[in-house]
Amino acid sequence: MGRIGILLFLLGLSFSSLAQSVEINGYFTQDSARLGERVGFVLKARYPETTQLVFPDSTFDFSPLVLLEKKTFISQTSQGITVDSAVYYVSNFSLEPSVYLSLPAYELNRYDSVTYFSNEAELKLKLTLDSIPEQPVFQNNNVYQPLEKNFNWLLAALITGGVVVLLGGFALLFAKRIKAIFKRNREKLRWVQFERKFKKLSALLVQSPALELADEVIGLWKGYMESITDLPFQEWTSSEISEALGDQEIFTALRSIDMIIYAGKEANSETSTNYLLEVARTKYQEKLTQIRNERAAR
Repeated sequence: MGRIGILLFLLGLSFSSLAQSVEINGYFTQDSARLGERVGFVLKARYPETTQLVFPDSTFDFSPLVLLEKKTFISQTSQGITVDSAVYYVSNFSLEPSVYLSLPAYELNRYDSVTYFSNEAELKLKLTLDSIPEQPVFQNNNVYQPLEKNFNWLLAALITGGVVVLLGGFALLFAKRIKAIFKRNREKLRWVQFERKFKKLSALLVQSPALELADEVIGLWKGYMESITDLPFQEWTSSEISEALGDQEIFTALRSIDMIIYAGKEANSETSTNYLLEVARTKYQEKLTQIRNERAAR
């Protein structure tokens, strides 16, 4: 009777460990695609609530596929089991009949990490032309075609030369203004793209303060600030950034989000991300003013 009890106990442990295992599943949203076509790859994970799992980001090597965009969703937890999912939009530029993709998920522990891979999903190459006939078939046509008249090369050369002279004069007169307008519009477009993505990631971080999201928010903000100020924000620490900009509130905001990344603690990130967005907006306005002043000085 004692042996039977021990056996049942071991079986219970086995079933418990299986119930607490990490399940990773991946599949394409369609079985075939044309060359360069945008295709979604769905990555799903089912794991215990106590486990911290991170999906790959844009630094992962998706070859021979090319990553276009990553779309994440809010985690769902029920009865101690968490379900996570993300969609990776990719394009295939390989001429192989089929390509395969398997993505990892990283379980973060205190001193190391464990990598789980999804099943290998297949994406077939869809050819635009099903087949090319070996012998081309020509249609009979005995209708006479009119002959083209001789082309007036002298007139064409004169017209082309006149257009080139006009364009050259226009470029000399308005080159600086056109360059300034181009720079200004480029900065406006970059700001709109940054603001839209930063607000989206910040909202997700407020709803689910996860390490990966916090890292994406900080990386996006530092990258934009570095591009608009030519200062090494990516290399600086939070205190160095605060000193360089002369704003102690920036250190507080960055420190709040750093607590999620490095300490794994939840924090009220909404106030911090709002302040960082306003700092970026101020630098953006300063950049536009600088471009306008450079144009006026010339």
